Amino acid sequence: MRVSESIARLYDDHAQALFGFLLTFTRDEADTRDLLQDIFLKAAKDPDLLNGVAEPRRYLLRVARNLAVDFIRRRSARTRWNDEAASETIGLFARVSDPDEQAFCDALTAAMNELPDEQRAVIHLKLWQGLTFEEIAAILELPLNTAASRYRYGLDKLRHLLRPLYEEIK
Repeated sequence: MRVSESIARLYDDHAQALFGFLLTFTRDEADTRDLLQDIFLKAAKDPDLLNGVAEPRRYLLRVARNLAVDFIRRRSARTRWNDEAASETIGLFARVSDPDEQAFCDALTAAMNELPDEQRAVIHLKLWQGLTFEEIAAILELPLNTAASRYRYGLDKLRHLLRPLYEEIK
């Protein structure tokens, strides 16, 4: 298989998952796309990058996390965190035509944006990527118990934030 075909397949298999994960860190689609491009450029420049890697998605998620952390550090070093960008919410879900479903997606997005970055990342990997706590701990380079407790605390906060919506539709 040629390198370009290999990269195209790698992109098709993993880009959507990586994009969603990176978005939890950057909270900006343009920055997320830039980081995603960096991941696949790295893979294109080093075709042997994934040789011997048993689980490419897990490896790529770790690369994504490291790039996102570096990006956030660079961004905060510039100290151009203005309040408008920090308070702006990102859309985690595609727009839907059903107004009730859209209201729920909007409420869940707002609630996810209320979580600390560390909890949001763990919840994203657990719920949207379906990873185990062991896999999450390896990707985020955390102790297993820390990953599990961040998930539990994040879910507790989501329940609290979404309770009014639940009570309304009950």
